[in-house]
Amino acid sequence: MSDFRPSLPRGYAGAGANGQAVRNQVLRNTYWLLALSLIPTVIGSAVGLYSGLNEIMATSPGMTTIIFLAGAFGLMFAVEKNKNSSLGVGLLLLFTFFMGIMLSRLLGFVLGMGNGAQLVMVAFGGTAAVFATMATLASTIKRDLSGMQRWLFIGAVVILLAAVANIFLQMPALMLTVSVLAVGIFSAFMLVDLQRVINGGETNYVSATLAIYLSIYNVFANLLMLLGIFGGDRD
Repeated sequence: MSDFRPSLPRGYAGAGANGQAVRNQVLRNTYWLLALSLIPTVIGSAVGLYSGLNEIMATSPGMTTIIFLAGAFGLMFAVEKNKNSSLGVGLLLLFTFFMGIMLSRLLGFVLGMGNGAQLVMVAFGGTAAVFATMATLASTIKRDLSGMQRWLFIGAVVILLAAVANIFLQMPALMLTVSVLAVGIFSAFMLVDLQRVINGGETNYVSATLAIYLSIYNVFANLLMLLGIFGGDRD
């Protein structure tokens, strides 16, 4: 279960040279914290794989989903409440560690395939390409894309509900549809959030990092799911 998205608050960095300096600082800090947040994610994934937690989660998908939703939304709420202090950074890194543990279930499934390691690298490369593309578009598109956020959020909620329902329905076609839509929706979210930071619509780099991290996480997880389904070697 990996498709979710909170509604994050917005700010305004002001205009003129001072506003541009603030925007550049927020963007720079966001990129640094985003890169740092990937380290706990990798560590959490390794902990999940080598401790056998991924296998335990695979045997109880319903309980895993409950733990995932409670832990993820609880930590996101805590991050947002403390986003203006160093505690917010610590909680964000704890959140990414937790997300890494949750990701280990999917990683274990894919790495169990003959070409699993290659699929993980392809998914990582694909996600990096999506991020680079969205970052480039965010800095070149002049039109304000913030109006898309409401519809993207509605789409993310629909995907979340469909993914939860499919735990019980077990419909392959629905799973594929959810993954394809999730890649598209969270790529668009990435574009909107990056543009918001560049244009000064988000002045807190912790909130900005949380939003962009969620998009990256969901794009990677769903790309990996699709690659595992269509390109996995199960021999």
